[in-house]
Amino acid sequence: MNQMTNKSTNKDPLHGIKLETILNDLVRHYGWSELGLLININCFNENPSIMSSLKFLRRTPWARKKVEYLYLDYLDEINERK
Repeated sequence: MNQMTNKSTNKDPLHGIKLETILNDLVRHYGWSELGLLININCFNENPSIMSSLKFLRRTPWARKKVEYLYLDYLDEINERK
């Protein structure tokens, strides 16, 4: 299978989006305090930073999934406004 076929058949809506981009968009939209309320993890509530959050999320699959689901909701919200 060639690369074009793989890209066109990929059903993952997050395919090609870096975790850092996801996190930056969520922080820009919600801010750290609201993000910490939506997903109650220490890296969002105690001295939050992009770097410490990325480190935690890369090592913690359940937390990363929560962030990814929130990002999908955020994208849906943006698309509904269009």
